[in-house]
Order: sequence, then structure tokens, then C-alpha cells
Amino acid sequence: MDEEYDVIVLGTGLKECILSGLLSVDGLKVLHMDRNDYYGGDSTSLNLNQLWKRFRGEDKPPAHLGASRDYNVDMVPKFMMANGTLVRTLIHTDVTKYLSFKAVDGSYVFSKGKIYKVPATDMEALKSPLMGLFEKRRARNFFIYVQDYNEADPKTHQGLDLTRVTTRELIAKYGLSDDTVDFIGHALALHRDDRYLDEPALDTVKRMKLYAESLARFQGGSPYIYPLYGLGELPQGFARLSAVYGGTYMLNKPECKVEFDMEGKVCGVTSEGETAKCKKVVCDPSYLPNKVRKIGRVVRAIAIMSHPIPNTNESHSVQIILPQKQLGRRSDMYVFCCSYTHNVAPRGKFIAFVSAEAETDNPQSELKPGLDLLGPVDEIFYDVYDRYEPVNEPSLDNCFVSTSYDATTHFETTVTDVLNMYTMITGKTVDLSVDLSAASAAEEY
Repeated sequence: MDEEYDVIVLGTGLKECILSGLLSVDGLKVLHMDRNDYYGGDSTSLNLNQLWKRFRGEDKPPAHLGASRDYNVDMVPKFMMANGTLVRTLIHTDVTKYLSFKAVDGSYVFSKGKIYKVPATDMEALKSPLMGLFEKRRARNFFIYVQDYNEADPKTHQGLDLTRVTTRELIAKYGLSDDTVDFIGHALALHRDDRYLDEPALDTVKRMKLYAESLARFQGGSPYIYPLYGLGELPQGFARLSAVYGGTYMLNKPECKVEFDMEGKVCGVTSEGETAKCKKVVCDPSYLPNKVRKIGRVVRAIAIMSHPIPNTNESHSVQIILPQKQLGRRSDMYVFCCSYTHNVAPRGKFIAFVSAEAETDNPQSELKPGLDLLGPVDEIFYDVYDRYEPVNEPSLDNCFVSTSYDATTHFETTVTDVLNMYTMITGKTVDLSVDLSAASAAEEY
């Protein structure tokens, strides 16, 4: 323990594990510690006994739910875009060799009290019951513009500078209805609220293109993939990567206390009377509570069911986005469902999550619109947790604190935070411009 490290990482949440892997690959000497005796921190996956103990305080779930070890229930359920930043990071670091993925069956959006499959291309838009005939034509024209748009080729811009034109102005050009705008902005571009409408349209167009590219990559029913045995596999994959490149791991280390020198810069971490020296600390908000501020709460329901979510074409894995405007909320609600086909539950069992940013003093009741979509449930658990973001200046204290996980059921915001932190820590950007077609190790989906 009494050694000097370039970086000490505290907590084995996904963000921290990705960073320890990337920093170890860079040749930095990394020590990774966690007060828990398991990997994953807040983003771990629990078996049935662990789930019961955490939410019911008893260690004896009913026998009809099946074997405890057959469950891998994510505490932060998220799907990955098949062509998104996390997949590129996995391929870039070769962590794919530790994991197996499977495509997610369906992607749906809630509109006027019903759920519909999300159309992602001009052809799907023409078939979608979401829109009337004339609206379909307008939407198809908009999709063709997005598909043809190439930032480097002004001929595809149709005279529009998308760094200046707002999304609202771009959409107005095509005369799309509010309901169509709703599913484009929230279910395709994956914006969490409506602020994007008054921001430059380039970001929304890029997000829509990512959705379409991800959908095309595996020709499945959705643009998402998800690891077999749950997301708890991801932190462990990056932890293995770090270990291969010389990173040191210490779990079950109580009271990891960050130490500072006279100038207020981090100089080490003390646990059980021993201090490891370091130049920088990376951690989740729980390790440096005086350097973060609360920015909200997430409320989540976890349901064990014996059937797929109704009206999703019998999908064994699915995401449903409920846009804020459809619910009269300030932010979106998300439904996530996975099952035995991804090895997260015994055969015949499904795990569904309903997640949202809490907006009232009675957060559980806010989830009703999402829960109403599930049908009968065998068991249900509720979880509410505070979200934090760092308020310190890392250049002054060398502390790099991650932001708490949001309510979204996809990973794009998570990985953006990680890559920004990596740049702050190293002064470099991760080059993810790998040739995906050549990355055969990843094509086991």
C-alpha cells in the first residue's frame, strides 16, 4: 500500500472502471480501490438474494421466482447504441473479448396513451401508424435530408448552416406536427427534455444519424445491444483491462480517506492506517461529498414479471421512451425490459424498470404512466437516489469526480462524461476512430 501511484481510482462503478482501464493502457500506474467487496458500485448487478436483502431486508425470496444465481438485476439499467461511443470504447480497448452481447428486440415510443415502434428510416416512417398519410410524406422528406446530410459536404446542407439554425427552425421547414417532433427528438435523438429545440440542429441530426447507423449495424428491431449476464459484466471487463496493463485492485477497503497537502492538492489515500501516495484521484461523488452538489433525484421501479411488456410484439428486450410532453412532465420517463434471453433472469421471467427524474415530493407516484404499460407483475421494488455533480476545480486540487447516473436507459450521456474526464485528467482525447468492420472480436453479437 505504501507506494506512489500516478492515479488512485476510488469506486468500481462503470465510469471509474472505464477510466482506470484507459489510464492503465496509457502506461500510468493505477491503484483502484473500493469500500465494497464487489465490482460495480452504484452500477452493479444483483442476484435475487442480494436484491431481496437490499430492498426487503430479508434474505429469503419466494421459491416460485426461481434460483437466485439466475438473476442479474442492474441497479442502473442501460442499453448501448450498437454504433455508439461505449461500443467504440469497448472495441478501442479490446474489452469486447471479455464480454458477449445480444441485440435488443425493440425500441418504442409512447404517444397519446399508446406505444408505437419507433420509425428510424424514411421507409419505416411510411409504414408507421404514428402518423397520418400527409405527415408520413413530410417526415419521410425530413428523414431523407438527415440520412443524406454530410457535415463535410456543403451540397448536402441545402443552404442550411446547422451550427446556427435551431432544431425548431429546421423542423419547421418540413412542417412536422408536435407529436412527430416528440418522437424524433426524444426516441430517435434521445434528448431528455425539450431544450434541444432552441439549440443548434447539428447535434440533433448527428444523434438521429447515430440511431439509424446503430439500427443498420445488426439489422435487429432496435439500435441497442446489451451484454449477456447484465451490465455488471462491463466494470469487470474494464477492471481486467486495467489489471492486464499493470493496474492494482483492492476491494473491501473501508474508509478510503483522500489526503491533501498544504496547497489543497491531493497527495494520497488512507485506508486501514496505510497511505498510498498519488498525484491524482478519480472517484464517484460518494468519496468526496464536500466537492459535489446535489442536482436532482432519480426514481426507479424494478419489476419481476412472467411475461413480456404488452403491445411490444412479444419482445424479450425493449426500451420504451415516454416523452415529457406526453406526460405533462419536465423530463422524459423510460421503460427498460430484459429477460432470460440476455441471461438476467430464469427462463420465463422478465425484469422491467421504469425510471424518471423525480419532479415531486412523491416520486413513486410519478412512475404510474410507465408502470401502467407493464401489465401484471410478480414483485416490485422502488429505489430513489440523489444525483450529484462535481463543483471543484480539478486543476487546483487534482480531484476528478464523476457525475451520478441519470434516469436514461441508454449509455450515451454516461460515456460523454467519461471521455470528458479522461481529457481533463490527461490533456488528451481518446481516439475512437477505429475501423468497426475490422474489429471482428466485437462481431459476436
